[in-house]
Amino acid sequence: MTAPLSAASGTWTPLAFDGSSIDGSAYSDVVNLAHRSPGWLDDGVAAWSTYGLAVFAVLMAVAWWRARRVSATAAVSALAVPVVVVAGYGVDAALKLAVREDRPCRSLRVATLEACPAPGDWSFPSNHAAVAAAAAVALWFVSRRLGAVAAVAACAMAASRVWVGAHYPHDVAAGVAVGALVAALAMITLRRRPDALVRRLTGTRLRPLLAAS
Repeated sequence: MTAPLSAASGTWTPLAFDGSSIDGSAYSDVVNLAHRSPGWLDDGVAAWSTYGLAVFAVLMAVAWWRARRVSATAAVSALAVPVVVVAGYGVDAALKLAVREDRPCRSLRVATLEACPAPGDWSFPSNHAAVAAAAAVALWFVSRRLGAVAAVAACAMAASRVWVGAHYPHDVAAGVAVGALVAALAMITLRRRPDALVRRLTGTRLRPLLAAS
């Protein structure tokens, strides 16, 4: 645990866990490799790290568009994907508050491609990795092909967060595990009684979303 730091205002920062002892050396190796890599590669990874989650939103939209042409049940599963992703994010965010691990760029004082987040913006687990993994697993239940594409994108997202210096490797590994587990449990539960949910939704304003016009 790191010691509390006194701020200029006289307040105290909360105690934070220092995760550098877990895989700080591996993190430093990746960050140093990023500094030795071509600028175009760093720019591409940084852009993906920042904006790549939009790709998962596109994949979810494509999954729904295709599913509604199959059946109302398939459409409901596709519409559940973004809800599941939000749930995965919520669980991951709760774990962040419980663990309170300092960002590696603060514990190790290294130069990173991405600006170091402010104190209190905890590192473990990675929200980006959790969201990406949740989307990939949930999409796999709707479309094996889209799920496979999302899985590759999720791995790239997790790796990019270490490359830009935002997270330790164990942060992104835990984020992937959290997102994947939440999504798998949610989608398996949904599959047990899809017809009841379809009947309920057909009586709401969401009915036009369940079938192609």
